[in-house]
Amino acid sequence: MIRVLVADDQVLIRAGVAALLRAAPDVEVVAEASDGEEAVRLAAEHRPDVILMDIRMPGVSGITATERILRGAAEAGEPAPRVVVLTTFDLDEYVYAALRAGASGFLLKDTPPQRLLSALATVAGGDMLFAPSVTRRLVEAYARQRDEPGREAADGPETLQALTARELEVLRHTAKGLSNPEIAARLVISEATVKTHLNRTMAKLGLCSRAQAVVLAYETGLVTPGAR
Repeated sequence: MIRVLVADDQVLIRAGVAALLRAAPDVEVVAEASDGEEAVRLAAEHRPDVILMDIRMPGVSGITATERILRGAAEAGEPAPRVVVLTTFDLDEYVYAALRAGASGFLLKDTPPQRLLSALATVAGGDMLFAPSVTRRLVEAYARQRDEPGREAADGPETLQALTARELEVLRHTAKGLSNPEIAARLVISEATVKTHLNRTMAKLGLCSRAQAVVLAYETGLVTPGAR
């Protein structure tokens, strides 16, 4: 059973998504939030597996709520929920900021019902929501914008000093848009080894999602936009 929290300030959208999920097998809607502040509180109370988070909400935004929820789970030593942000436009600086904050992926608000249900199962199982090339396309569009208000840019190569040479290789190929099987073939290692290196990389860098690792690779200069 996948336990889901739905956060959206638009009542009709929130109610419609929640109704769709309640009608699906193996999905339980544990709570609904009308803004980011309520999403943070309900996430701590119900500990959902997946959060469908609207990005643009009054008061506490979906981006800030995502940061607070993931940070709270880390501080409490609890499994972090997978956050999927809901947006109107895929090439959106707010989506980039959400991935930077640790969201596992994003969905357009006009996503077909079956795609939404499939996405929930995908992220709940710990997999990527999209092909790596989709995340790369979005990240490249905004990777040069490091002067967002209230944020500091990554510290560059120093941030990656904890990584081994092989972990850096795996991170570099991940950021370039290669899938795990493609990375395994490129480095002549198994897919399981690729996953192990990536998981260790994320743990060392305090990252919550593969998308967040891609963002960091660009912001530290490990990979540059257009690199192949």
